[in-house]
Amino acid sequence: MSTKPTTTDLQWTELDQRAVDTVRVLAADAVQKVGNGHPGTAMSLAPAAYTLFQKVMRHDPADADWTGRDRFVLSAGHTSLTLYIQLYLAGYGLELDDLKAFRTWGSKTPGHPEYGHTTGVETTTGPLGQGVANAVGMAMAARYERGLFDPEAAPGTSPFDHMIWAIAGDGCLQEGISAEASSLAGHQKLGNLVLLWDDNHISIEGDTETAVSEDTLKRYEAYGWHVQRVAQLPNGDLDPVGLYNALQAAKAETGRPSFIAARSIIAWPAPHAQNTEASHGSALGDDEVAATKKVLGFDPEKTFEVADEVISHTREALDRGREAKAEWEKTFAAWRTANPERAAEFDRIAAGELPAGWEDKLPVFEPGKAIATRAASGKVLQALGEIIPELWGGSADLAGSNNTTIDKTSSFLPVGNPLPGADPYGRTIHFGIREHAMAAAMNGIALHGNTRIYGGTFLVFSDYMRNAVRLSALMHLPVTYVWTHDSIGLGEDGPTHQPVEHLASLRAIPGLNIVRPADANETSIVWREILRRYTKVFGKGAPHGLALTRQGVPTYEANEDAAKGGYVLFDSEGADGRSAEPQVLLIGTGSEVHLAVEAREELQAAGIPTRVVSMPSVEWFEEQDQAYKDSVLPPSVKARVAVEAGIGLTWYRYVGDAGRIVSLEHFGASADAKVLFREFGFTGEHVAAAARESLANVTR
Repeated sequence: MSTKPTTTDLQWTELDQRAVDTVRVLAADAVQKVGNGHPGTAMSLAPAAYTLFQKVMRHDPADADWTGRDRFVLSAGHTSLTLYIQLYLAGYGLELDDLKAFRTWGSKTPGHPEYGHTTGVETTTGPLGQGVANAVGMAMAARYERGLFDPEAAPGTSPFDHMIWAIAGDGCLQEGISAEASSLAGHQKLGNLVLLWDDNHISIEGDTETAVSEDTLKRYEAYGWHVQRVAQLPNGDLDPVGLYNALQAAKAETGRPSFIAARSIIAWPAPHAQNTEASHGSALGDDEVAATKKVLGFDPEKTFEVADEVISHTREALDRGREAKAEWEKTFAAWRTANPERAAEFDRIAAGELPAGWEDKLPVFEPGKAIATRAASGKVLQALGEIIPELWGGSADLAGSNNTTIDKTSSFLPVGNPLPGADPYGRTIHFGIREHAMAAAMNGIALHGNTRIYGGTFLVFSDYMRNAVRLSALMHLPVTYVWTHDSIGLGEDGPTHQPVEHLASLRAIPGLNIVRPADANETSIVWREILRRYTKVFGKGAPHGLALTRQGVPTYEANEDAAKGGYVLFDSEGADGRSAEPQVLLIGTGSEVHLAVEAREELQAAGIPTRVVSMPSVEWFEEQDQAYKDSVLPPSVKARVAVEAGIGLTWYRYVGDAGRIVSLEHFGASADAKVLFREFGFTGEHVAAAARESLANVTR
């Protein structure tokens, strides 16, 4: 572990120091003005953030989406001012009025950084530890992107070589997700990742001695990271020279991710608030803000004071960014000339387009044969993998069960891994038993751009992933979750592994589309629709959760209307076998659709015209116009039954007062799937009985 850098080429002037001190007073003023927020960390981290944005990172404030840029992740999202003030100083488009509007309605500076809301913010952070895993995902995506476009280039010579920089606090490192992600990063030897730890010893409840006594640096050494510690200056402030040297040493370490511990004093140099838990999440108070300004040589009577020479100095980042981008563009142009086919592929992928003819590769399954939808999904992935190189993913150690192996001969593993098929640019990711980090890393991969990511586990373990899944939806990210073993149909593993409340719970997340196909052909069609819906435009994309069966289910004729979320699978018929107005509607999803089909046969035989509606995605169905929805579910037909092997919350809006829901309102049990379905009432006979009850309700 390096603790004492000895050389530096850092140019640190009085203007640099004045800019850092300006950051501190701006942070104090912004929180004081609104009356709430987190001033302390933004004040103490000022030298670190300034050094990154002004001295180390490759970025162009005039083009925040430049492909060749480094990425910055503020995992400690509560200290959003740490990022906002650097964006203001560097010229990303934030101005002083935006800092004055901190945490207020309609401002560009919300309480925590929000992707798509503020230019220069690479990811939405706030829930602690998520940003660490996002950064790991970005570093993985950068390596895979390099493999797509420039795999033969020597290290450091490719236009696709760039760094991922992240800042985390004590809270981030206490959250389990960061441990999962850091373990994965060390295993993957992500030399393009640098994590700076703000080691300020303070959390909301006070000194971190209340909860933590581990040696964090040794923990990261054990993960396989390159570890450094930066010493404080004698006055307790962060040392910009030490920080700069450590950051440059981390950048030079290409074989391992780098961890830098920086011991800071929260709210430094506020005379009375520094090193207190109160300064973490509360305004300092007028007197303390004034006293701090005196210490730093600012006028205590002025607020949001930024000297002209300071802003002129920091806005030179625009010139440096323009020069860095121009230099990169020369390298990129040379690469394009030398690699015309790869350049064409880059243009296609960067535009969010899919290869010509990709839909022709989608498998079509023979009707009648029973196939598990997880197996059908695996066949879709393998077929698409041959033509869509940017599509990649894996599983949380359940690839054989999730059927998520896109290429059995190619594993995303670092140089030196002894396993067969190990390839630093491999297609199949082995996330390990790290569901939460997997989901958040997938968010980072999607945010990085230029690839399409999926990841699998059992549906019941979506609980482990939920916060990251919620952030997928909040950021409108086109990630695909492959959740298999979607009901009591998984059988003997019992109630700990059988999802009951999960489908309804996940459907409650705004912006998340849950897709539960009824059979193999629906699985193929919905995969196609998910890929079609991919978009790089913020606010237009959405994550998808595929809920797939372990057990085989009957295969029906393919129907393109499955892409609309709900459609008529089998329509009602009269006694003469001709089309007739339905008297009852049976709505099924996933593995219960075939039960609705069985019930229809019984009801039709009894002279009751019955329509079966397959609804793989409630969210997609609700996007359709009212005329289409009414054509599938005629408002005049009041007798309705919805059937799904989970709690019934989803279906009340569709069945109405006279309807019935065949659902599971309790946990499952350990037994064969067929036994469980029979014992818990998931049979065609039971669905038909529910339909008769609904009909009776209508005629009363």
